[in-house]
Amino acid sequence: MKRIPISPALLLLLLLSLLLLSLVTWSQSAVVHAGDRSRRGESATSRVVDVGVILDAKTWIGNVSWTCMQIALEDFDKAHTGYGTRLSLHLRDSGGDVVTTAAAAVDLMKNVRVQAIIGPQTSTEAKFIVELGNRTQVPIISFSAKSTSLSSQQTPYFIRTAWNDSTQAKVIASIVQTFGWREVVPVYEDTDYGNAMIPYLIDALQDVGAHMLHRCKIPLEATDQEIIATLLNLKYNWTRVFVVHMSYNLAFKFFKKAKDLGMMEYSYVWMTTYGLTDIVDLMGPPAAEVMQGVLGIKPYVRETDKLRDFRVRWRKRYWQENLNSSITEPTVFGLWAYDTVWALAIAVHNARITSSSFRNSDTSSSSTDLTRIGQSQTGERLREKMSEVNFSGMAGKFRLIEGQLQSGAFEIVNVVGKGKRRVGFWTSVHGVSRYIDRKGDLRVLVWPGGKTDAPKGWQWPTNRTLKIGVPAKRGFAEFVRQDPDGVFRGYCIDVFKAALHELPYNVSVTYVLYGDGHGNMNGTYDELVYQVYLKNFDAVVGDITIIANRSLYVDFTLPYSESGVSMVVPIKDQRRKDAWTFLKPLTANLWLATGAFFVYTGFVVWFIEHRSNEEFRGRPAQQLGSVFYFSFSTLVFAHRERIVNNSSRFVMIIWVFVVLILQQSYTASLTSILTVQQLQPTVTDLDQLIRSGSYIGYLNASFMPGLLSRLNVDQSKLIAYDSPAEYNEGLSNGSVAAIIDEIPYLRVFLSNYSNNYTMIGPIAKVDGFGFAFPIGSPLVPDLNRAILTVTESKKMTEFENTLYGNRTCSDNEDSTATSSSSLTFNSFWGLFLITGASSVSALILSIIFFALQHRCILRDRYLEKSFLQRLALFLKLYYEFETSSQNRQKEEEPTVPQLLGANNMASPRVDNRPESPLSFSNHTQRQFDSDSDLGTLTGGESEAEAEAEAEAEVDTEGGDTPGREITSQVPDPPSFADMLSESDR
Repeated sequence: MKRIPISPALLLLLLLSLLLLSLVTWSQSAVVHAGDRSRRGESATSRVVDVGVILDAKTWIGNVSWTCMQIALEDFDKAHTGYGTRLSLHLRDSGGDVVTTAAAAVDLMKNVRVQAIIGPQTSTEAKFIVELGNRTQVPIISFSAKSTSLSSQQTPYFIRTAWNDSTQAKVIASIVQTFGWREVVPVYEDTDYGNAMIPYLIDALQDVGAHMLHRCKIPLEATDQEIIATLLNLKYNWTRVFVVHMSYNLAFKFFKKAKDLGMMEYSYVWMTTYGLTDIVDLMGPPAAEVMQGVLGIKPYVRETDKLRDFRVRWRKRYWQENLNSSITEPTVFGLWAYDTVWALAIAVHNARITSSSFRNSDTSSSSTDLTRIGQSQTGERLREKMSEVNFSGMAGKFRLIEGQLQSGAFEIVNVVGKGKRRVGFWTSVHGVSRYIDRKGDLRVLVWPGGKTDAPKGWQWPTNRTLKIGVPAKRGFAEFVRQDPDGVFRGYCIDVFKAALHELPYNVSVTYVLYGDGHGNMNGTYDELVYQVYLKNFDAVVGDITIIANRSLYVDFTLPYSESGVSMVVPIKDQRRKDAWTFLKPLTANLWLATGAFFVYTGFVVWFIEHRSNEEFRGRPAQQLGSVFYFSFSTLVFAHRERIVNNSSRFVMIIWVFVVLILQQSYTASLTSILTVQQLQPTVTDLDQLIRSGSYIGYLNASFMPGLLSRLNVDQSKLIAYDSPAEYNEGLSNGSVAAIIDEIPYLRVFLSNYSNNYTMIGPIAKVDGFGFAFPIGSPLVPDLNRAILTVTESKKMTEFENTLYGNRTCSDNEDSTATSSSSLTFNSFWGLFLITGASSVSALILSIIFFALQHRCILRDRYLEKSFLQRLALFLKLYYEFETSSQNRQKEEEPTVPQLLGANNMASPRVDNRPESPLSFSNHTQRQFDSDSDLGTLTGGESEAEAEAEAEAEVDTEGGDTPGREITSQVPDPPSFADMLSESDR
């Protein structure tokens, strides 16, 4: 090729042309940029701050969020034209890979020199980037990494503009509590995102009384076969309440397989966390078809005009960039992405960032990119200003506390038809409610299967058989035993079968003996119950006592047997029969009271009768003897004294009634003492056994040693037995002084050996026998209702009759009486009160009648006397005076001469002795005793007076009529008042 020579002039011209073209191009570019800045209202000196964005371009959330951030940047620039800074977003695709994400972050920090990074999208990706941000002091801001493992307290340069996953744990627990479900199974992906929320969910469920007995983890890249195996495992358990916490793609495959296996029918409950609730909006009808009846929660976003306008603009722009997309909503993550851009733009402006330089690293000679990045000189100030941002964003109130966006109310949605609908809210004030500002029931929910009735949360699987552990017993086969044919029988088995029959569904069970094959248990009852906790048995049926330490590992049903711990001790006749046995029917106080009332009643009768009844008169010693003789003779109704006064007759009627009751009671008590055995226990309480150091028997392998140890019983004094026969042998030969056991065992023992023993107690409280199931077992509430039905029916009476053998015995049970059977004063004080009141009343009335009868004498003659003189004279008057009725009676009675006849009359003699004014016995007539042939003089009449009366009768005879006696009229003796007057004179 021939070379064309170029002149210097031509070369200079070419250079000038290029320079001119460059100047024109620069001027045009300057005009364009100036026009753009003028259109945006920006000053020519606006500072551009570079911000990195790391998203997964293959996901819906990545695409949705990027569109929202672009719109947010445009809206912010339009709203803040006077700001001297603006953001420039640099997008990097993470590809869903942690390594790619890390490389993108290093590129943004090293080459672009970004002041902050928004993203990455997942918690797993963010875990590495956060550490890188702390080292370079570049804030890492995420609106979608919600894992609780990421915290601003541990990594100060991490800022979360989304709600923490732990906040939704309380919402789920509140829904569980609202419907009364007791067990929940979480189904989550096996990643940091899935695992991080489970501890918070466990704590929240425990606060509302629910349990999480097992969990279900699914690998993020699980195959269809792995998902099917997981679902079958869930299906063959009774729990029907599931909480799904996983990513969109995995969740869609999971629900599709669940529907294929028939697990989207009624009785199943599916709840989704808010990271998954928007799947219906993202995937449309395909997701809604496989998730019918699913209950979900999501952050509540208040509907505003600003939000509605944003949705319109977002759909227009998003559909332009994603032509084949069916997504109609920006989702809450898109709204958080929008607010994140606004918050960062405000923080950049407030931080007044003027440069984007990085401080050089000390290890500049290192060959790695990480060590050559250095540290951002503006990151610390930007992080501080970010925490101060506070505004009302598209998703609601935007405010960061310790680098975390504060959560608010949640929205509860139900997947129905081709979409989802709101059924209620959750707030920290009102909990689960139909309304956001007050309490109220949720709207009607449509559950899987199309029904509106809330499922009970569990269902007995049709292919499940309960493995029931049964204790092996050497004795007390009445409770549980295995017959030679291998069939289990006994009281406990009968009650359990009857309870299962009352359940509204069929439960298949198989019994397994917990023994060594030789009639011995493989351990204690505590160890048997612990097998349920270890899941070696699904339940334990037998004579299992409900106690506190066992309830820590299992749930017990209601007790179906008698409760309490008592002791059985020998009995013997402890009453001695000696020479003084006749005194034992009455106690000492009753003997004293009876004697006192005997004397008192005799005195009252004497006091009333002695004025007018000569059988109660005589010398003082004779009258005192009459009082005692008369009163005590009423004990055997042998009194012969004649009662003439109505008041004393009234007293005697009441007293004889009292004596009759006392006599009959004494006779009955004495007969019982002499003829009937008084069987009393040899031991009365546990303290007596402890003080005496006696040996105590108990049932082998039971909880008695621990119980007795708490009751201060020496463990060396305990002897274990296995059967009622061994109980009897130990008590009869004196090896033990008592047997301490639960009441059902002791009742079985007494049904065979009741004649020689008695039950004392109870000495401790326990809840009786119950069936043991795993903690949180849904069978327990239904079995409780079934047990109540059985115990209230006749079946329980039949079971107890079979247990105790229908044998009757001298019921010595619960006999703790050790006192004598003597009668006490308390049993008769009412009778003594009646007779005492009657006697006092008769005595008072007698004195009142006497005073009224002689009121004239008392008024006229006693006024001048002192009180003591009047009292003495009154007593003398009461003591000596004879009533007029008695005088008339004596006048009407035949005299001694009339009874003897004229031939037997004694010669009258005149006694010239002066009469005492207080002696009235000189005026009495002679009377004959009915038992004497001749009669005797009565009333104290002297022989001289009798002779004088005889002479008077002879001297006064007259007339010619033989045999006629004419007596002279002897003047009446002077009255007591006249004699008192004469003595005064």
